[in-house]
Amino acid sequence: MAVLKRQPLFPHVIELNYQARRRISCSVYLIYDDDNNWALIDMGYEDAVDECLEIIRQLDFPFSKCVTLIASHADVDHIQGFAKAKQILKTTVTCHPFAAKPLETGDKLMTYAEIAAQNIHLEMPAVKVENLVEDGDRIRVGNLELEVWHTPGHTNGQLSFRLGNLLLSGDNLFRDGCVGAIDAHHGSSIQDFIKSLQRIRASDIEWLLPSHGPVFRKNDQLIDRTIARLETYLHMADFGTCAIDWPLMDQWERELVDGKKPG
Repeated sequence: MAVLKRQPLFPHVIELNYQARRRISCSVYLIYDDDNNWALIDMGYEDAVDECLEIIRQLDFPFSKCVTLIASHADVDHIQGFAKAKQILKTTVTCHPFAAKPLETGDKLMTYAEIAAQNIHLEMPAVKVENLVEDGDRIRVGNLELEVWHTPGHTNGQLSFRLGNLLLSGDNLFRDGCVGAIDAHHGSSIQDFIKSLQRIRASDIEWLLPSHGPVFRKNDQLIDRTIARLETYLHMADFGTCAIDWPLMDQWERELVDGKKPG
């Protein structure tokens, strides 16, 4: 008998922060079928594992029925807890091929675990990846299927997952129009980000379930504004090598040739 009453956001989808009514971690989505087969999308930091698994236990989901742990992408705030959770649950790990190496090597730079300039020094336990999935693949959770979308931009290995009219959308877009961090060494691509957002906008998805913050109804105007903002990033020095050009340099070149003085 379950100790906690299940509070699904949608049929077959429980989000553990919402279930707990407080922030524990990044968004952790528990996808389950009618026979209590289940999978987790992301886990968050290692110190959230015990609490997340205790909630799952009290919701009466048998640990033995965990099909897999799915990484939306290989950032420390999403997957630091995978090694510990995998050991307890005795399950597998699933991710995009581009996310597998950072997961399996515990790469601190690629996962944002190590940002020396900001005095960030986190552990990144390595974990073996059993299942590689790419765009168009399907992940079976009992009698449910998640359709895999490859949605790069924030990272080159970021995935989203479609379940009916829902898109578990990773760090592609948040309710306030923000997007996942853009950083060159981390594998970000503004051009890919725009394409991923355009794909989401063109779809008949009704709800976006992001990896941080509240779930929200897909809003094409919000996506349009976000795309327009990212398009300006392509031409700004602020984004370093993620930008494709810096028009000011072309303007300066012309001014040098013309001998234009300040003013």
